[in-house]
Formats: sequence, structure tokens, C-alpha cells
Amino acid sequence: MAIKLHEKILLTGAAGGLGKVLRESLKQNCTTLRLSDVVDFGAAAEGEEIMLADLANAAQVDAMVQGVDAIVHMGGKSLDGPFEPIMMANILGAYNLYEAARKFGVKRVVFASSNHVTGFYRQDETITADAPARPDGNYGLSKAFGEDLARYYFDRYGIETACVRIGSSFPEPRDRRMLATFLSFDDLHRLITACLTTPALGFSIIFGMSNNAVTWWDNSRARHIGYVPQDSSDIFREAVYARTPPPDFSDPAALHQGGAFVRMGPYEA
Repeated sequence: MAIKLHEKILLTGAAGGLGKVLRESLKQNCTTLRLSDVVDFGAAAEGEEIMLADLANAAQVDAMVQGVDAIVHMGGKSLDGPFEPIMMANILGAYNLYEAARKFGVKRVVFASSNHVTGFYRQDETITADAPARPDGNYGLSKAFGEDLARYYFDRYGIETACVRIGSSFPEPRDRRMLATFLSFDDLHRLITACLTTPALGFSIIFGMSNNAVTWWDNSRARHIGYVPQDSSDIFREAVYARTPPPDFSDPAALHQGGAFVRMGPYEA
């Protein structure tokens, strides 16, 4: 059972893939869960509030944030593509969110960053959270901006943030790459709970991964949040190998941690 330290948590991106998963599990963490997205996704259940908002609209974001005491920010564009839509949702949207948090006194944010912030590191490297960003596309670039934004708002205004570089969160790994990046739904909730409940979060970059035997990310800098993953991609390894071909190392996607994102684009205006 999650530790309930918050009266009202805002979950953005509640209509998205992981938003739908967290809509159920985050109810354990608060008295009221406020859900938001840009699209209508139905009526509120018991213990929920729904407030639709476009992240690029500052007034709507202000209304969405006012009255909450923590934010789990999963909203925005989650795939690579042309820059302008990503800029509006992920760059301007993140700025609007942090400005609203500053204005309304919200002091803790869990920010859904991405492994694509460091997608151009090779798969034969193991990196820490201190490694410089090497984004693999417009999406990764926007998340690198979000991490810098979060650091600024911590240094200047004391808003604590966990930038969670989510790997691949699905019921099970879909391919060989995901054996390294896998984050189970239960471990996702355990990780967010740890970010919400640790006494001193500060500004932290945390790799969102389960306890996978093979990984490219060293999470030792995140021990202060108390996250202990309990799941692993290892139980799926034999089945994944059986149904997928060996990697083609002439393909940049097989060499780099970002996978297929490293060869997407350029995009036409």
C-alpha cells in the first residue's frame, strides 16, 4: 500500500497510455486525484476530479494546477515528430506548468522525462545521471529542456523535481532493446511513489527501469529516494530472443540507446 502524504495530486496526460495506468494506481497516494488532458476522456470516478487543459494555454494550466500539492506530469507529446507541436506541448507546456507551480506554491513535481534525452549514447556504454544530454530527436531535445527547466525552478524557487527518464513501460518487453529499458507498470508506480514520499527529493534525475540484468543506466545516484524495483525483464528474455532476429549492427538503431528514434526525421515543415 502506498504512503498517502498528499491531499490532492495532479496527473497530467491522464488519457495517455501510462496516464491510464497511473490513474488507477495513484489513487493510493492521495485523497483526491485531479486528472487532466487536452482531450475529453470521460467522467470522474470516486476520488477523482477532471480538468481539461491545453498545456500551451497558460490560463488553462493555471486553473489545472491551483489547489494541488504535488504534480505527476505525464502530459505532452510522447513520440518524435515535427518540432512545432512538440515545442508547444513539451517546451511551452512545461514552462507553463512550472510557472503555475511557482505561483500556487506547489513544491514537488514528478516530471516524465525520457531515455531519449541520452539516446545517442551507445548500447555498449553504461551512463550515470551526470552524463551530458545527447538527445536523439526533437522529442528528446524537448525533454532535455524540461530537465534544465526543472533544475532552474529548483535552484531559483525551491520546487523539488524528480526527472524520471522513463525507459519502456509496457506489460512486457516487445523486443531485445526493451530487455535493457523495461519498466513494469508496478515498478513505475513504486518509482513515482518513492519520488512523492522521499523526505528530501531536491533536483534528481532518475532512470525509469526495472531490475533488469542488462541495462545501460547506473541508477546509484538515485538511492536517496528509496526506489527498489521488484520486477525484471529477465523472465521474458528467452521468449524475446526466440521471436526476434539478432541485431544488425549496420543499423544505427541497433548501436544506440535511443533505438529507432536515432534515425527518424528530418521532418518536412
